[in-house]
Amino acid sequence: MAASSSTLDNAATHKLSPELTLSERQTELLHRVVSFCERHQADDSGLFVIEGAAGTGKSVVLNAIFNALQTRARSGAAGDPLKDLRNMLIVNHPEMLKLYRNIAATMPALRKSDYERPTTFINTSAKTGRRADIVLVDEAHLLLTRPDRYNHFAQQNHLEEILRWARIVVVVFDPLQVLKFKSHWSADLLESFREGRPSEEFHLDTQFRVSASPAMCSWIDALGQGKILPRPKDPDFDLRVYDDCAALYADLCACNAQYGLCRLLSTYDYPYTLNGEDHFITEGDFRLRWDRSLPREKLPWAERPDTIDEVGSVYTIQGFDLNYAGVILGPSLFYDVKHDRIGVRPERYEDSAAFQGRDGIAAPEEAKTRVILNALNVILTRGIHGLFLYAHDPALRERLLRT
Repeated sequence: MAASSSTLDNAATHKLSPELTLSERQTELLHRVVSFCERHQADDSGLFVIEGAAGTGKSVVLNAIFNALQTRARSGAAGDPLKDLRNMLIVNHPEMLKLYRNIAATMPALRKSDYERPTTFINTSAKTGRRADIVLVDEAHLLLTRPDRYNHFAQQNHLEEILRWARIVVVVFDPLQVLKFKSHWSADLLESFREGRPSEEFHLDTQFRVSASPAMCSWIDALGQGKILPRPKDPDFDLRVYDDCAALYADLCACNAQYGLCRLLSTYDYPYTLNGEDHFITEGDFRLRWDRSLPREKLPWAERPDTIDEVGSVYTIQGFDLNYAGVILGPSLFYDVKHDRIGVRPERYEDSAAFQGRDGIAAPEEAKTRVILNALNVILTRGIHGLFLYAHDPALRERLLRT
């Protein structure tokens, strides 16, 4: 069933607004976190972990929690344990940071200065010696787990330093969205930070983004793990597989003209450098440039009208919704005939920075495969109403066409 353009509100500021009505489960989480903050705000360092897969509403509820905390911090009654606290929400994702600050401009209890990237928060705190009371961390799977001179981070672990400079830390975490060796999180590593301090965890498991049947959601999730299942029929979700990338792009542009917020994405399998030049993805008659880094743009990449003429990467789309997503499965992915699944060629993955800093990582070749499949999972789970697929590998393309 096609989406109705009259019912679509494409603004990400609306989709992530603290004023949205939360589900019963999300409301329970909000109350749990606020209660945790009330009970432990005088402790040295408490940690609350929120886990959930892509599309389970983690960022929505996190911003609602932050708005509730800031409302009480700035206008709470005398005697309120959360009054006058200094709270921050941090995210290591420049596009998401833009979105949060755009939302803050519309909410009376929020300020743009309430939002920051983790390294900036850590380095500023170390310089001033001032601790925050409550820090919320979105996309915590992007936090660094080793020093990174490029990001001006000299310490060992982002979360360790955030806990040093905050009394309570609330993190949102998805192990299937770990994308780099320098942010190589595992369940065991995260669990080690819970030991010896007040801690709780909460799991979100209801899919809110992908408007599809459970069978279709399972098919997409399985594909993101390299598994090819029989394709289910779902009249409410438009799943298409193409043997021509140019035809996919033409159909996606038509959907964008009708509904808006339709974008083409690709695995990071085509050359790209941050040198100011345009870099193009070519597949047969199809040729389109990669997304361009425009940090001064107010709107995130997914919302800028001009980006229908670009191919987005995992780094520009992570955390965002699309109405329809086109996805190119690039040269690092192929059809493994023996195991009837998607195989991975890490040597064809063009995101060389993803594999830098392998010291301390057990089985690095397996870790490379996991990173590539995690990135695939992220871009496959962006579309609300539809997903259009094209595979560079002819055998994989043929296999998907006959699912």
